[in-house]
Amino acid sequence: MTINDVHTKQRASTSIRLSPDGPAAILRAETAPTWDAAVGHRFVTELFAGTLEDSVMGKYLIQDYQFFESFLSMLGACGAHTDVIGPKLRFAKQLGVLEADEDSYFVTAFAEVGVPVGEHDAPDLSAATARFRDLMDEAVASASYPDLLIVLVIAEWLYLDWGEREDPMPRRHIHAGWIDLHRGDDFRAWVQFLVDELERVFPTGDDAESVADRDRLTHLWQRTVDVELAFFDEAYVPD
Repeated sequence: MTINDVHTKQRASTSIRLSPDGPAAILRAETAPTWDAAVGHRFVTELFAGTLEDSVMGKYLIQDYQFFESFLSMLGACGAHTDVIGPKLRFAKQLGVLEADEDSYFVTAFAEVGVPVGEHDAPDLSAATARFRDLMDEAVASASYPDLLIVLVIAEWLYLDWGEREDPMPRRHIHAGWIDLHRGDDFRAWVQFLVDELERVFPTGDDAESVADRDRLTHLWQRTVDVELAFFDEAYVPD
């Protein structure tokens, strides 16, 4: 099944505005079973319930922290390769947000679950972490703005979808803080910007090059969603 074979209405489980026949809605619909399995994962349910064991949360955060450098590189590459000044400034602004908010959360969270200083700097990577970091690094090396956006959109949009779950908030900071980083007006606006940018630059022509580009981007989307689900699963795999 190719992207042009799918026509679907916007799914109700996201707050992001989509064109029903646009590439973002179609790509998301093509991977709906995997996407929804990640959004509704046991990890997310236990996170909101406040029942997530510290050992699982610590393992998850140590692995997630290994994306930080590659993620910064992706934002910088997007700023370098986009063709419009407005998006360049938006990516530059987001780099500051990560430094101010997300990195400080990790410092506090590691202390809260008892991760020793230095243990999170260079751990053995899980299979999913290694695959996801490779995807990010490949996107940076491609110097392709659409490729970069595919990985960024999934990394941020999928987290917004679970972050906006309507369950009561947990009491502990380590749980509530991680949720707060992935919800709210500012984060939603950031994800909407990324989705809009992907819609703007996604190839739509009928020529052979455009068709090949769409096939490559569709495959990259599928690979990235698969890794997102695997990353949640691996938090529960015994060391």
